[in-house]
Amino acid sequence: MIKNKEELYEYLMQDAKANGRESLTPHLLGDDIWKNIVCLRKKEYYMSLKGLKRLVFLPAATWNRMIGARLAIKCGFFFPVGVFEKGLSVAHKGTIVVNNMARIGRNCRIHEGVTIGATNGSNNAPQIGNNVFIATGAKIIGDIHIADDVAIGANAVVVKSIDEQGTTWGVPARKISNNNSHSNLNKMLELDK
Repeated sequence: MIKNKEELYEYLMQDAKANGRESLTPHLLGDDIWKNIVCLRKKEYYMSLKGLKRLVFLPAATWNRMIGARLAIKCGFFFPVGVFEKGLSVAHKGTIVVNNMARIGRNCRIHEGVTIGATNGSNNAPQIGNNVFIATGAKIIGDIHIADDVAIGANAVVVKSIDEQGTTWGVPARKISNNNSHSNLNKMLELDK
């Protein structure tokens, strides 16, 4: 969760790098995915405010929530607050479902048609590491852990933990190579090596 303005700026800068953007300012027309990410980060900031500061920012928070809801419908995805670390990159508009109990590390690139959720009435959702690439249509379900630097291929169904760092997983969700996720993330990111 974003706790102050400095942290908000830090998150937005890393998100911009992950999306290959030079500026934090969205284009006036279009640019809905970036606007959605900015609304998410602002919402996380507004939710962390306490006392009088929260009251002062209430109109801005309400406006941000309304814009965010409109953009969620337009883009096909709505991300819960406090789930994604900095460096969130969304490739395309399209349905993306993320459980609010999931935790996703830094520099995650996510494509359309992805589901990250719990199963069988459980509240336990996936815990995903840093620098993870999630391709189109992937399903990551249950109380599982995904290691850092993992690439999950298109339409993979992952229901068991992936503990081996720097690997690629395909359909069915099995290791298909020793290549890490870095080639699928934006080159502007400074990844932990």
